[in-house]
Amino acid sequence: MESVALHQIGDAVPVAMLVVDHNARVMTANAAAVAMLGAGLTDRPFVTVLRQPLINRAVDQTLAPTQAQEPASTRLSATIRARGREQNCIVTVSPLTVRGRRGAVVVLEDTTGVEQAEQMRRDFVANVSHELRTPLTALMGFIETLRGPARDDAAARERFLAIMDREAGRMNRLIGDLLSLSRVEQKERRRPVERLDLAALVRGACATLAPTAKAANQTLRQIDKGLTAPVAGDPDQIQQVLHNLIENAIKYGSRAQSGGEVRVTLFHVPHEPVLRGPGWAVEVADDGEGIDHVHLPRLTERFYRVDTHRSREKGGTGLGLAIVKHIVARHRGRLKIDSMKGQGSRFTVILPEWVPPGSGSKQGRGG
Repeated sequence: MESVALHQIGDAVPVAMLVVDHNARVMTANAAAVAMLGAGLTDRPFVTVLRQPLINRAVDQTLAPTQAQEPASTRLSATIRARGREQNCIVTVSPLTVRGRRGAVVVLEDTTGVEQAEQMRRDFVANVSHELRTPLTALMGFIETLRGPARDDAAARERFLAIMDREAGRMNRLIGDLLSLSRVEQKERRRPVERLDLAALVRGACATLAPTAKAANQTLRQIDKGLTAPVAGDPDQIQQVLHNLIENAIKYGSRAQSGGEVRVTLFHVPHEPVLRGPGWAVEVADDGEGIDHVHLPRLTERFYRVDTHRSREKGGTGLGLAIVKHIVARHRGRLKIDSMKGQGSRFTVILPEWVPPGSGSKQGRGG
């Protein structure tokens, strides 16, 4: 009866927990422990379950019969390798009386995700600081020069002011993208349900960016065959996705000064496995130099650039595709990136087709 009660209590605990008897054998392991360490944990010497000297020493000390009084709980940090991966854990070993004998409870709290999130935060702060420091340093240097040696040099003043304007604009774009990314992340768990015509948004984005394409010696071609494409979404965010992808294709999709063509194609997807249903896709393709396959998995990371110098020269902040990824995730859609060096690139966004509420579809109910 006692072992049954221990097992029931263990399964109610949301973190990994093992109960060890006075012989240092595992009496019970809850579901979280099995998920972390694997099956077949019970009725085994504890040392064969967790081969971690610090934890084993804490268990031995807790079970030691020579102690005059009940030992206190031991809390320690340890790296545990199980099921082919390493996990950072906070381990608590506490005394427990089992069948009239001294036993122990070992609780393992996996902190790997927390530590990874903290590392991401540190990297993010470092990246933002670096991105802002460069234009700030340039601005401060030019201000000092204009106050001193170039005070009366009209030609130098105009040249420096133009550079200062460009650097200030770069900082403004960076701050704008950071704020945009923050807003998207805040809303990411709330799926939009407003009915939109994706085709109309595509036409609007192409019309807005046509002058930009012309100035870059690019041809912007829209292919939608007069379709109407109903999706559930946030119109401002979808517009931002289209704007970011098309603008990127215009900026980076030409080879030197030879120009090129950016094709924006809208089409229906009868069944998208990831969406588990029908959807509408927008494909933005260019004739540029393409991207080496080694870079593709990291393109949507914050501040990741294939060519840092070229990106900054074009006014990029390194956040555009990260914003696209988060917006698409909020809409429960899919982002596909296909590119080969020397053969151009294709960025495809697939959004679930809008279904009227009450029709029995998850899309219609907002997921």
